[in-house]
Amino acid sequence: MRVKIKICGMTRAADIKAAIDAGVDAIGFVFVPKSPRYIDTDKALALAEHIPAEVELVGLFMDSPAATIHQHCHQLPLTALQFHGAEDNDFCRQFERPWVKTVAMGGTSLEEFEFSAWPDACALLLDGHRAGEQGGQGLAYDWSKTPEISQRIILAGGLNSDNVSAAIQQLKPWAVDVSSGIEISPGCKDIRLIESFCNAVKASHV
Repeated sequence: MRVKIKICGMTRAADIKAAIDAGVDAIGFVFVPKSPRYIDTDKALALAEHIPAEVELVGLFMDSPAATIHQHCHQLPLTALQFHGAEDNDFCRQFERPWVKTVAMGGTSLEEFEFSAWPDACALLLDGHRAGEQGGQGLAYDWSKTPEISQRIILAGGLNSDNVSAAIQQLKPWAVDVSSGIEISPGCKDIRLIESFCNAVKASHV
């Protein structure tokens, strides 16, 4: 099985083109105003023109009002949503799109997590930040402590071309998600790092 690749926090057309050329499955736009990778709807619409239909376009939100998310869904060709805050299952499923729930794996005993709290999610994204914090910090959690989870797993946090193969072998995720691990600065990706990361993922097998 080939592990799917998502690159999040895209802000530049050249980076999107490089990611698509490298074979990514999904591109993520961050709609969290306090994030250094935030883009507004006008910029997102312009960037979306560079994304072919076969590549998923994921909108990332964190505790946004439902009206805001509905507006983004109406204005943009989002094919999936990613929720990064305290959103519950009923909130996430109201937008009539596949959705992913991020679980903050850092700073807390993993036994305390209720991984069954989002049964309608198409996947759970396991990230290394602490609860209430933003992702994209380049923080990895201790992968060896990941419990058995019945849903699909997307692994994020601290991934780069040097460690993603080991992470895939250890956790056998459905997908991996990278942002800071391929950046020059927040929101500005490095084309060579995009290529090397994607090549490392494609060389791995689960």
